[in-house]
Amino acid sequence: MRELGGVPVRELVFALEFRGTAWALPGSTTKRRAKTTAWSQALSSVLGPEGVAARVERLTGEHAVLESEVERRGDGTFVEAGTIAYGSAGTIAFETVGQGTVGPSPVAGWQRGAVIWAVTGGEGRFAGARGVITSNFTVSAGGEVIDNHFARLYLPA
Repeated sequence: MRELGGVPVRELVFALEFRGTAWALPGSTTKRRAKTTAWSQALSSVLGPEGVAARVERLTGEHAVLESEVERRGDGTFVEAGTIAYGSAGTIAFETVGQGTVGPSPVAGWQRGAVIWAVTGGEGRFAGARGVITSNFTVSAGGEVIDNHFARLYLPA
């Protein structure tokens, strides 16, 4: 148990890999929407003399759904706001801290990027949530998204 401003909070730290799609909003050259899903999963990283062996294993359980709106700027930056529903447990709301960045990837036909989101609130078991989520993602020319999150949330105790 920790305290934030004298109020007891529970710290929740986890990682998830989301997959889904992003598309341009009709009539806009700068706005996009995204919808991605992360199934219950175990992420592992094993370090050894050959490097890092990484794996994402799908597990039995509920899934999380991210829905957001992105506004891209001509300089490769963007801002984003949205929600993530963590199964039947509840939902958080988020918005970009500063700006995210997106640009060319070494993989042909893909872009890579990153953004930090501030968690601005929540519902259900996430009521009163605050915290930060980092997103490191790739997106294909066709709109396929692979998005890895690392979350540090603070929930009222």
